[in-house]
Amino acid sequence: MVGRSHGEDLLQDIFLTAHRKLALYRGESSLGTWLFRLATNVCLDHLRSRANRNAQMTSEFDETISVEELSAGSSGPVVGVVDRLDLDRALADLPPGCRAIFVLHDVEGFEHREIADMLTIAEGTSKSQLHKARMRLRRSLATPGSRRESRL
Repeated sequence: MVGRSHGEDLLQDIFLTAHRKLALYRGESSLGTWLFRLATNVCLDHLRSRANRNAQMTSEFDETISVEELSAGSSGPVVGVVDRLDLDRALADLPPGCRAIFVLHDVEGFEHREIADMLTIAEGTSKSQLHKARMRLRRSLATPGSRRESRL
């Protein structure tokens, strides 16, 4: 989750960037517009780097622990383990809005008010879409074995 101190650090980065780049301000737009664009770019860079770090962490986890290692010593697959392909397909089947909110909330750790601000939607819409996404994923992943057999 993103805490207050994290937001304060990001705000400090925005002020430092503005101080460093003030000489680049040409006066073609209002100072407020220039600062807003600069702050937006700093925030987007932060989100991109955060997404990149999470992707690296996920891939490192995938490389270190495989389903085969988890199920070693048992006669069949581990109960409760979802096949990554099934999960990828279930996520791909979600409507774009549900998928975006699911990833932002449950994967990236953003709060509903932050998601609402990022996507310019109501906070209630974010909560509703997350609920729908979770329900659809639950249905899709309820019987992963039968999904695998139906694809064969």
